[in-house]
Amino acid sequence: MEEMRRIAYETVLRACLFGSLAIFCTMVGMSFEPRLAFQTGGTLTMLMAGILIYKAREALTKDYRRTEMWLYLPKNFRPPEAYAQWASATVLRDTYLTFALWTSAIAIAMWIVALLFSFAGL
Repeated sequence: MEEMRRIAYETVLRACLFGSLAIFCTMVGMSFEPRLAFQTGGTLTMLMAGILIYKAREALTKDYRRTEMWLYLPKNFRPPEAYAQWASATVLRDTYLTFALWTSAIAIAMWIVALLFSFAGL
């Protein structure tokens, strides 16, 4: 089960890093207006959190054999077929929700920075 958690963490982290790279590039493109850049970053990051929450719900019904985690899981660490759907869904759901929580906190921090820029008159 711990090997499944590790691989789920790695796959979701990689997806979040790609999303964060896109958000960062958008923010850099708006760097001429810092308040707008952080508002956009906060909004896009909250969108990413929403997608992660959706993926957490989807993980409960998605066939475990079609998940990226299952493909990366070595055969000797795979649980028995009767247990695999529940184990895979539970691990992926917990991982997605953990990342959604962290992403939401980052979005709130970006909105606070945008608010501070707004108060500063930038």
